[in-house]
Amino acid sequence: MAALVAVVTDSTAYLGAVAGVAVVPVQVVGHDLTSGAEETRRGDFTSGTRESSRGDFTSGTEGSSRGSSTSGIEGSSRGSSTSGGRISPRDRLSRFGRTPPGNRTSHHPPGSFSSDLAFDEDSFTGDLASATTSRPAPARFAACYSALAAGGATAIVSIHVSGELSGTIESALTAARDAPVPVEVIDSRSIAMGLGYPVLAAARAAATGASLDEVVTAARASMRTTRTFFYVDTLDYLHRSGRIGTAASLLGSALMIKPLLHLADGRICLLEKVRTSSRAIARLEDLAVQAAGKGAVEVAVQHLAARERAEALAERLHKRVPDLRDLRVVEVGAVIGVHVGPGMLGLTITSSDA
Repeated sequence: MAALVAVVTDSTAYLGAVAGVAVVPVQVVGHDLTSGAEETRRGDFTSGTRESSRGDFTSGTEGSSRGSSTSGIEGSSRGSSTSGGRISPRDRLSRFGRTPPGNRTSHHPPGSFSSDLAFDEDSFTGDLASATTSRPAPARFAACYSALAAGGATAIVSIHVSGELSGTIESALTAARDAPVPVEVIDSRSIAMGLGYPVLAAARAAATGASLDEVVTAARASMRTTRTFFYVDTLDYLHRSGRIGTAASLLGSALMIKPLLHLADGRICLLEKVRTSSRAIARLEDLAVQAAGKGAVEVAVQHLAARERAEALAERLHKRVPDLRDLRVVEVGAVIGVHVGPGMLGLTITSSDA
């Protein structure tokens, strides 16, 4: 019997912008686990330029004719569960009688956003100062894994946001222990498209009929060649959600510093400090060009409520990166938005040969 490996990830509506970047046409079936839902953890805001060998900022993957949940991102005849796409994941999945579990972003006054759905920029960004997030319960993962197995998957690769930033991976591991088929849970040590690129690599491998081990290898190879840099207008959101320390936040506010950040060992760390936003964005561009080198690469420009700046940055990168195989501009979803705040720009670079 041929392997039917399903790929599960946490992903959000900002994948809609990459819906046209296809691998294989897909039939959408199954469940979606949306990204970034997390427990608040205190982390040090460490400086330095240490690179993460594991990739960085989230997307979704491709899908499957077998137990696959993907909206718009095309995928695999071998199973892939994730979201994204110009059509809402909830709308697509409802055709199959299933509702994606989704991590939730709550705000006050009472209400909620689910990160598999696009949010209204004007209404949501105004509530970011009081928003919180929560990770999905293990039962949601268990339901997802069971549905995929019932749909024909013989194994599952479950790839998620960094365990240093979220409790999502713990829920996945708990559910995996009692899953009806083998489940390999991978901590991407990253977020956003730094998670997304490994997921895409796994889904592409699954589309070829690869074994469980081969799909895992593809994901990990992509993690090793993926880097993310990002800029935020203020450190307040990262501090409030416990992603950086108090001292760093106060220092940044007092000196009007515009920090450039990256992920190192799964944590958000300071890379450089720049005095103005224009200089910070220019430096962000230079870092991406340096990281790209002369090899074949794919680049994702991510933003929150900063589309004009993101598109202008993408245009400049299109001219400067020598062997650019794919360039996409995506807006991050509600869950990540809670932690970075409006004005965020992120760049993720990955080898297209991974």
